[in-house]
Amino acid sequence: MSLRKQLNEILIALLPTNPVDAIKGTELIRLVRLQLDGNYSDASLRYHFSIMSCDPTSPIAKVEKGQGYYRRSAPVPALSSAQELLSLTQGRLDDFNTDQSSVDIAMLRIRKFRAIVHRYYEVNGRFPFVFRDAFTRESPLGNLWKYPELILIDWETGEAPDEEMTLDPAMLALKQRLGLSPFGLHAARLRIQPSLQTYREDFFQTLAISQWAQAGELIYAAPIIDEALADGLRRLNSTFGIGVTSFGLTSEMLDDLPRPAQILNAHPRETEAIMGRLEINRIAAPSIRPHIDWHGLNSLRGESEEAEKLVQWLTNCLVNGRAEQYKAEDS
Repeated sequence: MSLRKQLNEILIALLPTNPVDAIKGTELIRLVRLQLDGNYSDASLRYHFSIMSCDPTSPIAKVEKGQGYYRRSAPVPALSSAQELLSLTQGRLDDFNTDQSSVDIAMLRIRKFRAIVHRYYEVNGRFPFVFRDAFTRESPLGNLWKYPELILIDWETGEAPDEEMTLDPAMLALKQRLGLSPFGLHAARLRIQPSLQTYREDFFQTLAISQWAQAGELIYAAPIIDEALADGLRRLNSTFGIGVTSFGLTSEMLDDLPRPAQILNAHPRETEAIMGRLEINRIAAPSIRPHIDWHGLNSLRGESEEAEKLVQWLTNCLVNGRAEQYKAEDS
């Protein structure tokens, strides 16, 4: 039996599932040798560990920050049929046809994550707009490559506490003279679980839905702990400029959070406690274009009532001279 096949069988039993308990290379070599047939050098074993950790079908993964190896979990099933499940979990709803409770749990996690992202950016001075109608059960699959889950708006506002929502007239006038957009506009795709099997689809969907915006953001709920996955995302970022962020929320942590409406309407002290659970990790920063593709935005506006509402909201903020949060009930 080849070394690669032996390692595939041996490592499944040896490697811990929790990256916190990752085994360092030297210790893993010692443990592997106890079960290995054949005399292989340390260099050969380290080489195979490194190569296999970049293979999504192998059981071994290397931690993104720190040292050591852990067991790669099985891919999370994709949830389709309900478009919102498909757009946020890369899954097959057929896998859950006999277990409605699994669908309900998955949907609740998605809605909680959407609420967390929405509230986090509000707290940090950005202005989110959520697309929902594009991902209803009846919506075409092509919408996944056309509409973002979230638009993030950045305004120039006054610095005084009582003027923090007032648009800076001098900055708006300067941008107008330079032919620049009066606001920053980033299109975001939300995903629950990052994986080597699906990250390219996640990334290029984000690239597609952000072509008319000034930047694209791929936002994951779960932590990105697989070094090969993080490196793959960074390589794509270096070529295409899509930003990648993890909120550090495992499925168990999402289950422990309050319901979506409570997250969105929490009091300041409650919001602070919720935000304290996040472990934000910027894997790659987005490349920001100076101009919005107004033709692309106008085309989207002609096809989507939500895109029209987005434009109306931005126009009202400019007319009123105030950056106001867009309010809509979480569904």
